[in-house]
Amino acid sequence: MDGTDLAHAALKASGVVKKGIGLKFGAIGAAVFCLVLILLGSFMPAPDAAAASCQDSGPGTDNATPVNSSSRGQSTGSIRQQQITNAKTIDQVAQKLGLPGRATLIALMTALQESGLQNLNYGDLDSRGLFQQRPSADWGTVEQIMTPTFAAESFFKGRGTNRGLMQIPNWQTRPMGEVAQAVQISKFPTLYSGHESEARGIAKEAGIDLGRKGTASTTSTADPATSGTTGKCPATPTGNTKNGSGKFTDGRQTWALHNPRTVEQAIAWAKAHAGINSTGDWYARCLAFTAIVYGWNFSGVTYAIDHYTVVPKEMRHDGDRHPPPGALMYWDTGHRAGHIAVYLGGGKVASNDILRNGYIDVVDADLIESKWGAKYVGWTPPVFPNGG
Repeated sequence: MDGTDLAHAALKASGVVKKGIGLKFGAIGAAVFCLVLILLGSFMPAPDAAAASCQDSGPGTDNATPVNSSSRGQSTGSIRQQQITNAKTIDQVAQKLGLPGRATLIALMTALQESGLQNLNYGDLDSRGLFQQRPSADWGTVEQIMTPTFAAESFFKGRGTNRGLMQIPNWQTRPMGEVAQAVQISKFPTLYSGHESEARGIAKEAGIDLGRKGTASTTSTADPATSGTTGKCPATPTGNTKNGSGKFTDGRQTWALHNPRTVEQAIAWAKAHAGINSTGDWYARCLAFTAIVYGWNFSGVTYAIDHYTVVPKEMRHDGDRHPPPGALMYWDTGHRAGHIAVYLGGGKVASNDILRNGYIDVVDADLIESKWGAKYVGWTPPVFPNGG
């Protein structure tokens, strides 16, 4: 976005209307003030590692505010109708290609970030359309890119020298924002994931089934980060999990688990995706990470600390500091969201943001308290009542 776009956005935000010269000058003053704030924001330093906003953004989390929403104004009226129409088109293309609802969701998140899910005839340099694809970058002609079905097919299948979603290794299980970035190659790779709640809301209004299974044989090639290396687990669970994923005990009670991954698989997956193997897509996504560790696409709860309350009361271990490996541990960080991490055993947890913003690292569990000043709440078995 150049200076002209910033000024235009500021004027729009200030509510400039043609109702007299006094009102116009007042609104322009407000717009200048907004523009100064925007420009100042671009020079603000990145936040230090903290657990102020750990949340998930799956179904049932509409009260979560999408990060840096790019719906370009109010989500009502003609703009909302355009978004719904374009969402339906994207989903129709996905279905034609035999792709599951997850592919549609990733595409909607991407289009929301790139264009506000509108078929724009302008953009940065020669970028155009729903996904702001560039003719000069081998995405097609302007006319083709401005055709929503063509643009959506390009996003899914790739075009020219550009990879599409179907060519991204393990796109079915990798964080959705990471998959979007792998296709788009944006200067702002972390912004896609913030549009999941908004994308789900639009999909619901459009009657799109995001839980739809795919029919195409789109098994991706092995991810270099998770294949051919001793000790690393596959990105998807192996073995038969139809009859549950094992049992979990605190020494007194025993509970049956029904996660896509067993405790052993989950711990192995967490370790294999931590440290040098971690992607940088996990900032403020502690709850999403714990759900994905156990094979779920989402937890179904907005904030980490709230997940403690959706777990049945008899499974909660308030203040107990002796969780079994695989348990979920919770902290009150002094912020609304709180923090959650997967206990790996030996006093270690797999946690995002504690050493590096956006990355997963294996650290001592008590570091959450000593570094962040958090208050330990307790632990629960790895159950996700609202997960999916």
